[in-house]
Amino acid sequence: MRKQEIDYILTEMLSAHGGVSDLNITAGKPFQVESSGVLKSVDLRPSFPELTPFQTEIFALNLINSDKRLTEILLREGSCDQSYELPGKARFRVNIFSQRGNYSIVLRKLETKIPTIDELGLPDAFYKLSTEKNGIILVTGATGSGKSTSLAAVLNQINEAMAVHVVTLEDPVEYQHPHKKATFNQREMGMDFDSFASGLRAALRQAPKVILVGEMRDRETVEIGLAAAETGHLVMSTLHTVDAGQTVNRILGMFNTEEENQIRIRLADTMRWIVCQRLLPKEGGGRVAAFEIMGSNIRVKDSILNGESEGKTFYEIIEQGGAFGWFTFDQFIINLYSKSLISEATAMAYASHRAVVGRGLDHIKSARGDATSDITSLEVDFGYGKQR
Repeated sequence: MRKQEIDYILTEMLSAHGGVSDLNITAGKPFQVESSGVLKSVDLRPSFPELTPFQTEIFALNLINSDKRLTEILLREGSCDQSYELPGKARFRVNIFSQRGNYSIVLRKLETKIPTIDELGLPDAFYKLSTEKNGIILVTGATGSGKSTSLAAVLNQINEAMAVHVVTLEDPVEYQHPHKKATFNQREMGMDFDSFASGLRAALRQAPKVILVGEMRDRETVEIGLAAAETGHLVMSTLHTVDAGQTVNRILGMFNTEEENQIRIRLADTMRWIVCQRLLPKEGGGRVAAFEIMGSNIRVKDSILNGESEGKTFYEIIEQGGAFGWFTFDQFIINLYSKSLISEATAMAYASHRAVVGRGLDHIKSARGDATSDITSLEVDFGYGKQR
């Protein structure tokens, strides 16, 4: 299989449906794309009703293109990451992995245009993220929830406003930032450094003001990130957690019990923002982002230092932090429902606390004059308790 053939297939897959975010190549299935969160088949000529294991393996090996390092990683670990460019059309983050002895491929489409905070419709708190001078900012959520895109928008805002040196450590490089006011050095794992920990350690000697770490994958990376934040750098990174409370607990869980108190102190001093996001099905098609945003104040620091307790959970602190521009997922979901962007079923399915969201939806429906219950024809039983 030649590169021209691969490029032709990828081009056809991209143009097959609107809103394509991922290309999926799996043995036993046709070529598929993910459009607005749903997998859809792609009709090619000649047709491929079911890809064979041989076809997916040949496709994977041609993407790797005889790269010795990637081949060794794939054989040793069962999966490997790389980037691939479709000249003039798109760039992809590629993951090739083994499943039941066969190879599958998922290509995530990377946007070529750097998004802005306004274009993405992100909350105003994202502007505050871009003005921080030091500390740690974490953007969390499931794979494919838009973490990298949100961070790219924040970095773009920094690029527009500040003359600083920015070093990014990515796997692979997703958004290629042009030099504006800021100076960008974007390093790719495997090509420019071998692990996030070693790349971050080296970054401390490269005189950056802002460091982007693709993911806080292990204890060593977190420890060096804390050290960088303590020495006056602004460190941005991602984690795969569902809310602010779980994010703090995940970081603490990477360390031994005897180290916990020291890590709590360091985290309380350096944590600036935790932004969590999810993508929800939008009414009328497509998806809409929901956010939970927590900054730093005395109550947050106290809960990080001493742990959560009744009346002092991160959820309750965020819920009461509206004056700072903070909000929980539940508050944001209720707001999306009030704008008719999501359905009631979607709001309840993605709620963190269904009782809270249920009350919020009932309040909105009541204000609209909609029924808040399916109970009808209630009347007083005047004969109750009387002799019949």
